[in-house]
Amino acid sequence: MRSLPSVLGAAALVALPAAVPAAADDHTSPSSFTIEDSRITESSGLAASRAHPGVYWTHNDSDDGPYVYAVDSKTGRTVATVTMRGVGSPRDVEAISIGPDGNVYVGDIGDNLGGTWPHVWIYRFPEPKKLGNTTVTATQFTVKYEDGPRNAEAMMIDPRTGRAYIASKSQEDGGLYVGPKTLSASGANIFRRVADIDMEVTDGAFAPDASRLVLRGYFNVAEYRWRGGKPERLKEEPDLPLQRQGESVTFTTDGGTLMYGTEGPGSKVTAVKLGGELLPDATAKEQGKNGGGAAGADEASKDEKDRNLFKGALTFAVAAALFFGLRSVLRRRR
Repeated sequence: MRSLPSVLGAAALVALPAAVPAAADDHTSPSSFTIEDSRITESSGLAASRAHPGVYWTHNDSDDGPYVYAVDSKTGRTVATVTMRGVGSPRDVEAISIGPDGNVYVGDIGDNLGGTWPHVWIYRFPEPKKLGNTTVTATQFTVKYEDGPRNAEAMMIDPRTGRAYIASKSQEDGGLYVGPKTLSASGANIFRRVADIDMEVTDGAFAPDASRLVLRGYFNVAEYRWRGGKPERLKEEPDLPLQRQGESVTFTTDGGTLMYGTEGPGSKVTAVKLGGELLPDATAKEQGKNGGGAAGADEASKDEKDRNLFKGALTFAVAAALFFGLRSVLRRRR
């Protein structure tokens, strides 16, 4: 959904200088790609396929219909379109995740009326073994929150337990909610609040080993150590590329990279490598075995800090330039 942050983000992009560090707009990474499908104009969720390496599932925001798309990161082309039947008419699809059961979960959880809908939905269907256009019968789950309706854009399935989590989208009263151990297709599934989140979340994802949780917004991102179903925020923050309207994030299947998506036609999915404590436990252990040990991780972490400092200074400079430029225009008009 378009908002003031997206407008400011677009203005900032226009004002940016040509020279930007590679990781802030990662043209060199082989994992970054551009979505070529002209039907996908509001990519609002992202999930790395477990069955098809290098393929990412996504969907449009709002009322595009019951469609989910599989995009090949090597070419940016859509290699499968899944049409869900048995789910009625989706209202505001905002998130997608893949569970340990091999199912794709789709979160129709947006509420642009400020949290007024009495319930929202989650849809589930098996990830196709073969890629191609297909129609599937999806299971529909009704979702309610224990403390009343709210807007949300992030739904994550724990890759170990299979439990569903939703992060609400609110700067003042953001929270992380957990669903029942097993979702039921009959009756309402009550999601209860398990943690406060001090950011406006547009998407989130668990690491493949479930040791980390990442939550992103338009201009900020946070990573958490995941223990016993509770988030513990890390001191370090992953690098966040500057995007027009940052709406999605997912881990690569090896856990070593975050993939950030944005809305818009021909939108780019940007890969940002992780290091230090940001690496999921299993990924850090595997990299250590393969000679990528602590030194490499520390160096990656240092690079991320340097990029974050540059990004912060650049964002401040752009905002200041826009502010003073606008004030000067207003003065002249007076």
